[in-house]
Amino acid sequence: MTRAWPRAAWLAAVLLFALALRLYHVRDPILDHPGWRQGDQAAIARNFARLENNVFRPQVDYDGPPPNYVELELQIAPFLAAQLDRAFGVHVIFGRLVVLVFGLGAIALMYFLGAELFGPRAGLLAALLFAVAPGAVYYGRTFMPDMVMLCFTIGTLLFWWRWQARRKPADFVLAIAFGVLAWLAKPPALVALAPIIAVPFAKRGARGFADWSLYAFALLTLAPLVAYLSYVHGIAEWHWASGITAKHVLPALRAALRTPHAFIAALAGALALLRMLADILGPVLFALGLVGGFALPRGDGSRERAWLVWSWLAALAAYTFVVVTVERVDYYLLPWLPIAALVAGGALASFAERFLPGRLRPALVAGLAGAAFVMVYANMLIIHPYYTWSRPVYAAALELDRKLAPGTLIVMGHYDPSVLYLINRKGWEEDAALWNVHDMSSAIAKGARYFVAVEVPRFKANRPLYAFMQRYRRVPVASGWQVYDMRHFAPRAGVRPKVDANRERQRGHMQ
Repeated sequence: MTRAWPRAAWLAAVLLFALALRLYHVRDPILDHPGWRQGDQAAIARNFARLENNVFRPQVDYDGPPPNYVELELQIAPFLAAQLDRAFGVHVIFGRLVVLVFGLGAIALMYFLGAELFGPRAGLLAALLFAVAPGAVYYGRTFMPDMVMLCFTIGTLLFWWRWQARRKPADFVLAIAFGVLAWLAKPPALVALAPIIAVPFAKRGARGFADWSLYAFALLTLAPLVAYLSYVHGIAEWHWASGITAKHVLPALRAALRTPHAFIAALAGALALLRMLADILGPVLFALGLVGGFALPRGDGSRERAWLVWSWLAALAAYTFVVVTVERVDYYLLPWLPIAALVAGGALASFAERFLPGRLRPALVAGLAGAAFVMVYANMLIIHPYYTWSRPVYAAALELDRKLAPGTLIVMGHYDPSVLYLINRKGWEEDAALWNVHDMSSAIAKGARYFVAVEVPRFKANRPLYAFMQRYRRVPVASGWQVYDMRHFAPRAGVRPKVDANRERQRGHMQ
C-alpha cells in the first residue's frame, strides 16, 4: 500500500492537470477548429434528443427535410450527450464534456498500459506525455469521435496484453468489449490489429497463429463493425465513410502504386506530414518518439514489447500513407499519440534506471517538472490558433435563429454544418456559386422557405440565381448576409401589390 499510494497520487495529479488544460475555452461555440466536423456531431446529438433517440440512426441537419440519415462511425459521444440534452436541455458543452471524460479515461489507460509494458514509472511518464500533447489537449475537449476511439483502442491493447500474459478470462472479455467499441468509434482504430496479431506470434512463434483466442477476438470484434456499417449504409442519404474511401482513398492508392515515380511522389507527400505530426505530438514528444524506440527497456518480455511497438508503428505508417496523404487533416494523425507516448515514456524510464543513481532521481523529478512547464507552454502555443472562432458569424447565426420562422427549412449558401446548427434550422447547405435556379426551385417545392447567402460575393457572382432571388422579399439582418423569405414575393419598384390596391378600393367604398 505504501508503494501503491504515491503512484495513485501521481496519476491523480496528472489527471487533474489534464482536466485543467482541457477546460480551457470549453464553453466556446462549436465554430472553433474544425467547426464543420463539430457541427455534424452537435447536430446528430440534437437530433437524437429531439427526433429519434436511436444510436443506430444518426441524422444531420442538411440535405432537405428530415430524416437525413448519415453514414458515419457509431455516434457514441453524440448519443451520450443527447441523453444529457434530454434531461437538461440542448447544450453543446455536454458533447465536449463527454469527450473530455473519454480523454481522461485514455490517460488513465495509458498509465496502466505503460506500466504493463515497461513498469510503473514508464506508465506515469507515458500518461503525462499523452496528457499534455497538443493534439490530446485540444481534441480531448472537442466534440469529435477521435478521443473516444483512442480511449477504447488503448484499453483494447491493455487487456489483450494482459490476456496474452496471464490468460485470465476477464481480460479476454474486456479486450473484446473494448475492441468492439474501438472499431465502431472510428475505423482508423483498426491499426491496432497489427500489434494484436504480433504479440502472440512474438510469444510463441508460428504456434501463435494457432491460438484460438486470436480468431475469436477478430470474429467477435469485427462482426459488429461490418453489421453496423452495412446497416447504416443502407439507410443513409449521405455516404461519408464509403464515399471517402471509394472516391478518394482507393483511387489515390491505385495511382500511387501504378508506377515507381508515382509511389515516390506519394511517399514524399506522406513524409511532408511530419510537420503536421510534430504539431499533434508537440516538439518534445515528437523528438522522444523518434529516438525512443532504440532505447526501450530490455529484459523479460522485451521480444514481445518490441514486436508490439514496431508492428504498431508499421501499421500507422501504412495508414498514414494510404489515408492521411489523401485526407490531409491533422486529427487523422491522432492515432500516433498513444504509441509515441508509450515509446517516449519507456525510453525515459529506461534511461533513468540505467544511468542515474538513486540519489539523483529526486533531482530528475524536479528537472522534469521544470521541463514539463516549458513543454506545456510550448504545446499550448501550437494549438492556440485552434481555439479561434468568429464572433460576427456567431452573432449572425443567432440573429437568424431569432428572426426566421420556427421549424422552417432553409437553404444556406455556405458549407459549414456548425453555422447551420447555430441557426437551428434544417434544410440544405450549398455553395452559392454552384447552386442554380433549378436547384432552388426544387428546394422550394420540397418546403424550403428561406435562402441565406452567407458568402455574398459568391452569391452575386452567380448571376442567374441572384436575379431569380430578387423576386423574393429580403429579411433585414444586421450581419451583412443576404436573407430571402421565399414565402413572400418582393414588390417591384413603382408597382403596388394587388392586395394593397384591393384594400384601397374597399376603403374608398366604405368612405
